[in-house]
Amino acid sequence: MRPTRSAYRPWQDQAMSDAPTRLRREPPPLRRLAVLHTEPRSVRMMRVVVGGVELEGLELPEPAASVRLLVPWPGETFELPTWNGNEFLLADGRRPALRTFTPVHLDGHELTIDIVRHRGGAIADWAETALPGDPCAISGPGRGETIDESADRYVLLGDETAIPAIEQLLRVIPASMEVDVHLEVEHPDARLVLPDHPAATVVWHPAVDTEPPGTSLRRAIAGTTVTGGTRVWAAGEAASMQAIRTHLFDERTTPRSHTTIRGYWKVPRP
Repeated sequence: MRPTRSAYRPWQDQAMSDAPTRLRREPPPLRRLAVLHTEPRSVRMMRVVVGGVELEGLELPEPAASVRLLVPWPGETFELPTWNGNEFLLADGRRPALRTFTPVHLDGHELTIDIVRHRGGAIADWAETALPGDPCAISGPGRGETIDESADRYVLLGDETAIPAIEQLLRVIPASMEVDVHLEVEHPDARLVLPDHPAATVVWHPAVDTEPPGTSLRRAIAGTTVTGGTRVWAAGEAASMQAIRTHLFDERTTPRSHTTIRGYWKVPRP
């Protein structure tokens, strides 16, 4: 039996990496901000609004984009890390508490981010106790989704971490397109009222602790008709997303250009 998800820790919580260093493109610079307020959206989702003048010039032109959120480790002073050509590192060589999220809304000097509530996650724990004025920073944005106007149908699959992105996609997919939404949640009260789309069908799947994360999403896509006019967008636990890629690309020969499949998090190694 796998551990319950409340015990999961994001894989990035490992303090150091033994992987060989390789140069990567430097991400957008970190923008120093502060918490403005927080608000629970559900028993499983915390909304955090951050702000500051350094948001000047930030643009979010695409839905389902990403930003990196930096917060201090518990009990430590906030510190901006340095890019070493491969990753951000703190002055003592440790990795910072830095995670990737979907930016929900940008309004001038205010940015809204929704964070899944679970014990043991560096950012999730921070969000539960963050107070107005607490320091943080963001880097981004990362590329979002471009809606394919030639499609006639979208299939959206995700776990709770994908809810903010799926909400945005529902707002921009044309009303003429059929949309099938499948969402896996840990608790019935994690279900949220999604943006209305006249041609959308939404199915909420309960997660089962004895099954790997994303199992219901794998079943959903296996039972879904995927035609040449179908576009698939999926995000969630990395192993389940890889299984969906394998199913679509190898078993169904779905064109890769007809899909966007993103691993948002990993189950940590024992």
